[in-house]
Parts: sequence; C-alpha cells; structure tokens
Amino acid sequence: MLENNYTMPTEFLLVGFTDYLPLRVTLFLIFLIVHTLTVVGNVGLIILVNINSSLQTPMYYFLSNLSFLDISCSTAILPKMLANFLASKKSISPSGRALQMFSFGCFADAECLILAAMAYDCYAAICNPLLYSALVSGRVCVCCIVSVYFSGGVTSMVHVSLTFRLPFCGSNIINHFFCDISPLLALSYTDTYINELLLFALWGFIQTSAFVVIFILYFCVLLTVLSIKSSGGRSKTFSTCASHLLAISLFNGTLLFMYLRPTISYSLDTDKVVAVFYTVVFPMFDPIIYSFRDKDVKIALRKLLDRNWTFK
Repeated sequence: MLENNYTMPTEFLLVGFTDYLPLRVTLFLIFLIVHTLTVVGNVGLIILVNINSSLQTPMYYFLSNLSFLDISCSTAILPKMLANFLASKKSISPSGRALQMFSFGCFADAECLILAAMAYDCYAAICNPLLYSALVSGRVCVCCIVSVYFSGGVTSMVHVSLTFRLPFCGSNIINHFFCDISPLLALSYTDTYINELLLFALWGFIQTSAFVVIFILYFCVLLTVLSIKSSGGRSKTFSTCASHLLAISLFNGTLLFMYLRPTISYSLDTDKVVAVFYTVVFPMFDPIIYSFRDKDVKIALRKLLDRNWTFK
C-alpha cells in the first residue's frame, strides 16, 4: 500500500557543487580543460602504441587499454557535469541515470583489474625475464583483457539492476555531480541493506583483491630490484615501479575509501570532493605517470613528430 501512494519520479536533479553562477562558469572552464587534456593525452597514447612497432608489447597493450578506460570513465561523467554547470535545471532521466551508473561502474572496476594485470606484467618482466614470453603471451593478454571487461560489466549490471528495483518515490534530488550508488541509495525509502552488502562484497572484493595482488607483486619486484648490482639499473627500475605504485595507491585508495565504509560514516559533500579525483583528475595524469615518462614512448613520440615535420 505504501508503494501505491507514491509516483516514481520521471527525472532526477543533480545538486552538483554550487548554485553560484560565476563559480559554476569557472568550474565549467576548469573541467572542460581537464577533460580535453584527458581525451587528447589518452587518445594520443592509444594511437602512438598502435602505429609504432616498437611499442607492440604486452606492457603497452595494457597501457593502451588503461587509456581507453580513462577516456571512458571521464566521458561517462564529464559531459553531463559540464552541461549542468551551465544549465538552469540540472536534471537527468532514469535511463540516463542507469547508463551513467553502469558505464562508470563497469569502467572503474575494469580499471582496478587492469592495474593488477599491469603489475603482473611488471613482475614477469623483472622477476622472471627468461619466462616472460610464456607468462605474458598474446593469448594471456587477450584473456586478461576479456576477463577485465567481463568482470566490470557483470558487477556493474548487478548493482544497476538491484538499484533500479528500489522505489525512488520521495525526493528526486541527488546530492552529487553524477549518479553514484551511495547518493541514490540515500533516496530510497525502503531498506537498502542488500544493496549495501553487495556493494561491499562485489566492489570490495574486486578493489581489495586487486590492491593486495598489486602490492604483493610489487613487493616481489622490489626485492628483485634491490638485488640488482648496477646502481643505475636499480634506480631506473625502482623509479618506474614507484611512480606506478603511487598512482595505483591513489586510485585504489580513493575507491576503497568511497565504497568500503560503513553507511553511517557517509558524507555526500565529502564524497563529491573525493570523487573528483578518481573521475576527473587521475584519468588526466595516468598517461603522464605510466607512459610519457617512459623512454620508449618518448622516443616513439619524437620519431613520429620528426616524421610529420619532415613531410611538411
């Protein structure tokens, strides 16, 4: 009877960051620049990897897929957020809400798993160089990528399906800048224990297990690096691994903070600030952290630029 007394909202309103127009315009310009840099940097890396024969290795294969996921995560959030900065009514339809939830959840989970695959590639290259071609063969790489996208898609579909089964018949105001699960659960007037349990179990398992696997693999890499007699080789390898580990810690750390807390500790205003980092900031910096500091990538980029300059 309670459900019959309500009408399902035909649209939802995103609160965003502020209603002050000058600040909204400023934020629009800032996030537009960030999104442009994200797309240009990651698309550039994907093109560079695919047209340069020297970069046709498992490491850069994983990197190009990471760039694709960065673009996808950013594109799932930023266009709607940019439009809402300038819109008088910051609304989103139920179908748009479902699409945004599924897209971001799928790509975020897939990114956690592909970071683990990259850690495995690094482990195989440094700790077992003689078996590298067998441990990270083309077939293994393809299986890893298929598993990454399949796992992300399945877990995201489960969350979206269960969330849409909840009655959202009260307020239609989402206190966030995109349709994340936590602020949506806060709108339902029924018990959301099952949803919260699955959120903790599925995403928690993926993020925590990926995080643990990454640290174990990099710990093995660290031990191998410390055994290298050449100080130059040790420094170079350690520098590369340290930058990767820092980026992984920041990305996984923010996701673990967001989704593995007790419900009572949720603060949607704080969550919005934290969410900016893993949805907007990290996708922009990933190409720099993982690749454009890499010697082989810089050489390939220089050759490409020299070739284009010569043709002109």
